[in-house]
Amino acid sequence: MPDQTLDITAEVCPMTFVRTRLALDRLRPGQLLLVLLRGEEPVRNVPQTATAQGHQVVEQTTGEDGVTRLLLRRG
Repeated sequence: MPDQTLDITAEVCPMTFVRTRLALDRLRPGQLLLVLLRGEEPVRNVPQTATAQGHQVVEQTTGEDGVTRLLLRRG
């Protein structure tokens, strides 16, 4: 169960990670953020950048509707 959910399906890079980072900054270490995103570039960049900043990708799945559900644990 995520501590917070962020829907950035209508955003484009680089705002996708800017909004994700702001949401992660509001969480305590160990808390979970569920990010809903869409598009090849955000799906590639958001998990990669989050990992580079010390956060953990817990799960990443893409539904038939094209929305990727990315579960991140704040580092």
